Amino acid sequence: MAAVSDFPMLNIDSNCDSILAAKSLARLEACLRRKSGNPNACIADFFDVVAGSGAGGILAALLFTRGRGGGPVFTADEALRFLVKNRRKIFRPSPAGIFRRVFGSGKKTVKLFRKTLGEYTLKDTLKSVLIPCYDLSSRAPFLFSRADAVEMDGYDFKMSDVCAATSADPTSMGPVQMMSVDQRTKIVAVDGGIAMNNPTAAAITHVLNNKQEFPLCNGVEDLLVMSLGNGESSFGTSQNETCSPVPASGFLRIAGEGTSDLVDQAVSMAFGDCRLRNYVRIQANGIVCEKKTDILDVADDMLAQKNVESILFQGKKMMQSSNLEKIAAFGGELVKEQERRKTSILPTVALKQMSPSPRTSSATTFSTLSSN
Repeated sequence: MAAVSDFPMLNIDSNCDSILAAKSLARLEACLRRKSGNPNACIADFFDVVAGSGAGGILAALLFTRGRGGGPVFTADEALRFLVKNRRKIFRPSPAGIFRRVFGSGKKTVKLFRKTLGEYTLKDTLKSVLIPCYDLSSRAPFLFSRADAVEMDGYDFKMSDVCAATSADPTSMGPVQMMSVDQRTKIVAVDGGIAMNNPTAAAITHVLNNKQEFPLCNGVEDLLVMSLGNGESSFGTSQNETCSPVPASGFLRIAGEGTSDLVDQAVSMAFGDCRLRNYVRIQANGIVCEKKTDILDVADDMLAQKNVESILFQGKKMMQSSNLEKIAAFGGELVKEQERRKTSILPTVALKQMSPSPRTSSATTFSTLSSN
């Protein structure tokens, strides 16, 4: 453990539908319940920050929005079942024409999010939440942030709108227009994966520069980061289809995955010698599946794969432990940190609950900067 404290952070990449990430978190939550002895333990209890993009942003919203009982709206297992049940409604384009895809399928998706998350807003999240999209009106990335929502007028949005914004695939659903709760900020949003496919670096920057909420964090050696990468880039593509023309959505995904790998390599380099313990990346490597393959079986196969780690200036290396073993080991570190905090005199994290004064958050709203 770090000398003073560890700050657990969760990152969920934008990908096809985050089934691998959801399955990973369901396994992690089961591990946390077993190791902590608390049968009601949830993912949000053990992380200080969550960053999710695209489908990963939806998963972050489901797991970190405060429900009526004070806990999260969904457990990890419930979130997994929600994504499996609704994956074709949210992530698959309609076979009909472009008009129906944009104006029919998109409305149904927004309706699903509103039914699931109701009137909850960014202020209702349990921990520090960061979810990106791309704002067509300002032509810049926009980062939905709990810190911004609490500290500033015009930056609190309904979680249903946040989910619609970060998952609005421009090739199928089209852009989503939305207003902040107080009607002061308007954005025209498309897929968070376009802006920030892997938001790990944004989350790290948020913590390192936000001394009001994270006063005891002095460097990356104080962070515990779990980053959940792509798991389905080849799902639904058989071996004899690999030379087929790639659709526009496919090129967007390829570009996003390349960006994710670059961020993974850069973050690994930033952690240096402490990366083996403080930074864990969970990602599939090379499974190609037929369309009729059960998606949960695919996710299990991916978790059983050997973990792939980015090595300083040496690319990637296959490790001896599997993704599932890495998840279990990381769960042990999370439980240790929670136990340490029970005996701590000073609060490790001081998330703001009100919204007085000027902005101090480092969770930058990039569209605001670009307009100055």
